[in-house]
Amino acid sequence: MSFTGFPDEGLVFYEGLEADNTKTFWTAHRDEYESFVRAPMLALLEELSGEFGTAKVFRPYRDVRFSHDKTPYKTHQGAVVTPEGRGAGSWYVQISADGLMVSGGSWRLESDQIARYRRAVADPVQGVRLEREIDRLRAAGWDIEGDRLVRVPAGYSADDDRLELLQHKALHATRRWTPEDWLHTRDVLDRVRTSWRDLAPLNAWLADNVGATTKEPRR
Repeated sequence: MSFTGFPDEGLVFYEGLEADNTKTFWTAHRDEYESFVRAPMLALLEELSGEFGTAKVFRPYRDVRFSHDKTPYKTHQGAVVTPEGRGAGSWYVQISADGLMVSGGSWRLESDQIARYRRAVADPVQGVRLEREIDRLRAAGWDIEGDRLVRVPAGYSADDDRLELLQHKALHATRRWTPEDWLHTRDVLDRVRTSWRDLAPLNAWLADNVGATTKEPRR
């Protein structure tokens, strides 16, 4: 299947799911999800795979075991590409009733990865490399996001020139587009591809300096 855009019916499906997030609605409209959301997402990712790698498409079901919000279904469809062997630094794309979102970086770092990240930020060479890349992304219209400490990290100074970066426990850049006619065309492919290419230096920095966690997986 060739990617031709995200049909408006997919956005309408998510509007309905936001209003009625129940198994009854999901069962009655699942064919719309499969045809107008999942199928075009898979087609988009297939066209991107040659350059970026194989994507993981997230399940539509929410994990409600430890959440106060017990609604069973996600109101967006996301997918992530994490190149094998790099450990940190991924590309993300998401479609919802709010439109298209693309992102890149790391959304969750384990304690050993955070320690390596902060050492690299404090390094006079790697810290400047990251700082310049973050400045470049901001100037290009990216939002710099990620969980952050409100305090100064232990072992670092409140006077550090890169304190804001040191406070991050995760770091990613994100760009969002509200629904417009181009969302229903192949223009989406060009925007995602161009955006992911723009995020490649950030992902490379994370791969070079943070890498994979050495902690045992949580049971």
